[in-house]
Amino acid sequence: MALDETTTPDEHPAVALAALRDDARRELPRTAALRHALHRVPERGLDLPLTQGLVLDALADLDLEVSTGRALSSVTAVLRGARPGPAVLLRGDMDALPVTEESGEPFTSQHPGVMHACGHDLHVAGLVGAARLLAARREQIAGSVVLMFQPGEEGEHGARLMLEEGVLDAAGTPVVAAYGVHVMASTLPLGVVASRPGTFMAASDTVRVTVQGRGGHGSKPYLAADPVPVAAEMVLALQTMVTRQFDVFDPVVLTVGRVEAGTKDNIIPDVAHLEATVRTFSAATHAAVPERVARLCEHVAAAHGMRATVEYERGYPVTANDADEVARARRVTHDVLGADAWQDAPAPVPGAEDFSYVLQQVPGAFVFVGATPPGEDFRTAPYNHSPRARFDDEALVAGSAVLAALALDRLAEGS
Repeated sequence: MALDETTTPDEHPAVALAALRDDARRELPRTAALRHALHRVPERGLDLPLTQGLVLDALADLDLEVSTGRALSSVTAVLRGARPGPAVLLRGDMDALPVTEESGEPFTSQHPGVMHACGHDLHVAGLVGAARLLAARREQIAGSVVLMFQPGEEGEHGARLMLEEGVLDAAGTPVVAAYGVHVMASTLPLGVVASRPGTFMAASDTVRVTVQGRGGHGSKPYLAADPVPVAAEMVLALQTMVTRQFDVFDPVVLTVGRVEAGTKDNIIPDVAHLEATVRTFSAATHAAVPERVARLCEHVAAAHGMRATVEYERGYPVTANDADEVARARRVTHDVLGADAWQDAPAPVPGAEDFSYVLQQVPGAFVFVGATPPGEDFRTAPYNHSPRARFDDEALVAGSAVLAALALDRLAEGS
């Protein structure tokens, strides 16, 4: 399928960018077919051989410099422009979730218990679509585009591993900006793009607490050291702590998702366990939380003559967008999709994202694209990670066109 190669460097930028939407729509049958193929064979974690193979096949005819990862089944492809210049990076994550699909899609997962419930199949197909749009405009490009196909976003730190393996150096010239898209099964109308400058998504950490008591008979708790009420006190004290020790405008969200202790109603156990997720929205608060959580849990246990062991595991850092790059994303979205296609996100999102590692290294923007199917209310449709989550193929038009537009617009500025 031939793309429109009639745009010339002398055309008005808005006109040139608008052509991306039309070309992305013409490419939609091929892009959607790739998305459906990916959706049928979801894979989890860092080792995604079937997904990697589909990506390599989809890129084979585009004259790219392609390499694969060592510690993970990533794909890095460099698209060279006709003239020298800086590099920009576009990213699509590839991994799926441990979810049993109930979407009813005709291309439903063929792997029991695994599903592309977060739309990463659209991210991969959309990035391939963007590569096709850019390859058709190679003569207009002064510089390079690094295409980052990343495994292990769902908790495996795949972006960090790709950075360690040199994805930012793939083009041989500095990456001056990085962009990523995430589709949303709800919260946004189909095809609408949203983001905000500064903190866009939270940091995510995990805390594990073991309360060491002394077991005994449930009828004589005074002869034992019961860790269960101590653990319960910690759950409540942690909720008070985050509202009293942190600024309400720089909040901490702490949810205890797991409490485990004991084997029978009349047996006091030796130990109780807590696990919680912690979300923060600034680097300063992210740095302060571990010490305060540990201090509280240790001292609550000590007040009852017991001991608490606190393990604090760092997850993904805050996803922080560059203000100038969000302004660029807003402008190119207007040019490509129309003025009604952009929304300023009113507040950060408590979810976390490992594209944050990339944005710690280079300025850039991470944006959401609405993918709620027609006929469903985006305010009530099943959210990402739901077994019933559905993402409309039409979102591939907006996703691939905006990614390509961001790359073209930034490279037009030079270094």
